[in-house]
Amino acid sequence: MALDLEAVKAAEIPETSMTLERGRLVAFVRAIGERDPVYLDAQAARAAGHPDIPAPPTFLFALETESPFPFDQADRLGFDPALVLHGQQSFSYDRLAYAGDVLTCRSRIVDAYAKTPAMDFVVKRSEIRRGDGERVLVAETLLIFRSAVAA
Repeated sequence: MALDLEAVKAAEIPETSMTLERGRLVAFVRAIGERDPVYLDAQAARAAGHPDIPAPPTFLFALETESPFPFDQADRLGFDPALVLHGQQSFSYDRLAYAGDVLTCRSRIVDAYAKTPAMDFVVKRSEIRRGDGERVLVAETLLIFRSAVAA
């Protein structure tokens, strides 16, 4: 079953918010093997000129994954979420985010197309801002929806 690409393009994605918790940042940093004390200890971060522990560059993808899209959206479109692949990710940073920041993610579908009868591609662009309205980054995600025949 292929996606209804016009329905995907028109889909509204609910806004999501997250408070960057220091413990969650440190757990992520340890999980990826980062050893820089700036990412592990608030005192080290402050000594390096940061207001608190900075979020590592790829951590903010977590905010996107807390959004109901793509899996809730796929389910509502009658598509099996188990057939969704994460194809590509890019980040364009304006500034760092830190422990304690409240971030809001607004996403929208910027493209949806079929390359083969067995695969549909969806491009989602997300803008993440701090509570003061300052943009932290723009992220772009390529999702691949495989048909059950291709699985």
